[in-house]
Amino acid sequence: MKVTKEKVENCQVFLTVEMEPAEMEEGMEHAYQTLVQRVEIPGFRKGKAPRAVVERTLGRGRLLEEAIDHILPQAYEQALKEHAIEPYAQPELEITQAEPLIFRVVVPLTPSVTLGDYHSLRMSPETAEVKDENIEAVLQELRHQHATWEPVERPLDYNDLAVMDIDSHLEDRPYYRKLGAQIQITRDMVTPAPNFGDYLIGMKKGEEKEFDITLPDDYPLKSAAGKPVHFKIKLHEIKEEKLPELNDEFAARISTEIKTLDALREEVVKNLRAHAEENARIAFEEKLINAVIDQCRVEYPPMLVEMELDRLIDEQARRIERSGQNLEYYLQSLNKTMDQYREELRPIAVRNIVASLVLSRIAAEEKVQVTEADVDTAMNNMGSGFAEDRREEVRKLVDTPQNRQSIFHSLRVRKTIERLKEIAQSNGEVKVKEKEEG
Repeated sequence: MKVTKEKVENCQVFLTVEMEPAEMEEGMEHAYQTLVQRVEIPGFRKGKAPRAVVERTLGRGRLLEEAIDHILPQAYEQALKEHAIEPYAQPELEITQAEPLIFRVVVPLTPSVTLGDYHSLRMSPETAEVKDENIEAVLQELRHQHATWEPVERPLDYNDLAVMDIDSHLEDRPYYRKLGAQIQITRDMVTPAPNFGDYLIGMKKGEEKEFDITLPDDYPLKSAAGKPVHFKIKLHEIKEEKLPELNDEFAARISTEIKTLDALREEVVKNLRAHAEENARIAFEEKLINAVIDQCRVEYPPMLVEMELDRLIDEQARRIERSGQNLEYYLQSLNKTMDQYREELRPIAVRNIVASLVLSRIAAEEKVQVTEADVDTAMNNMGSGFAEDRREEVRKLVDTPQNRQSIFHSLRVRKTIERLKEIAQSNGEVKVKEKEEG
């Protein structure tokens, strides 16, 4: 066979491989020997039909397909050996001619990461603050969560709970129908139609009303965009939210472990501070990693980004399925195509790939170690949320080579980030220059 090394760019090598006629004939003979054992040929015992009969019965194309399946992996491996190429991942392969076989292959090479002077970086996390307005906002939210709804005899107003029958049509088709619907009326409502609540304000108990709402041109459901929906409403009851008093009695309702309003406030402050500290940690790590990346020169095969895009989309699809929907419907609701969504995710995928390569290189530079004991501990922690008699069962279910490799990678990344934080905070006098915008 003839192997032509066309070019090397973007951590990829481009090869063209041409098979000789004799090699093709060897492949065709192998295909015949394989297929004659699988198929029933009338008039012949299995495995005894001559090649010409098998080829006439199945068609030359079928033998050629089998031959290519046999030849291709061997030819690819031989091409790599001839040019001493070490592939980083699976190649992209395109057959340009079937007989004799000619194929082009793009082989991804090991990414190149040139680190900057990350040891000179200095930064510290922002101080986690808990403001009074944050505390009050949480307390008010708790009041809303424990509020009661009481019937009132007055016209409907914003923030009321309306009990009503809704019947609507889009052209001659039912659009939204519900009997006894309980809907809180708010400004800028989007369900069952944009600004729906504005048309109901002032209605009285027992009153009926009809009106049209024209859906916006960018409405997610394309078949309804820009069209009017005719609503018929019958209001049965109006309920007003009654908030509980903010006192010791209310605090005791929140938790059996809390007896006073002061204790509740302390618990709120503690939770807010923990949340603020976690946010500060995440922001600090993000800023630090970006600073390290800005110093680096990274080259990688473009197909890594495509692979990461596939992973991100699969992850999103699983997340959406857990909510009872599917990705196709989700994208339709956003009025986006899969190609558009993929391009939106591309900057995230690129950043993930670059960060992963840089952190991996730093882990090697800093000799970050993850032991089997570390992995075992993480595996055990995965089962800690289950009842004690089920923990061993859960451990066995999750203890697979794939999961162990994933945990190993996660622990290595975490230890590497912690090492970078140690370096960055070793001298607080020197600060990292903020990256200029634009």
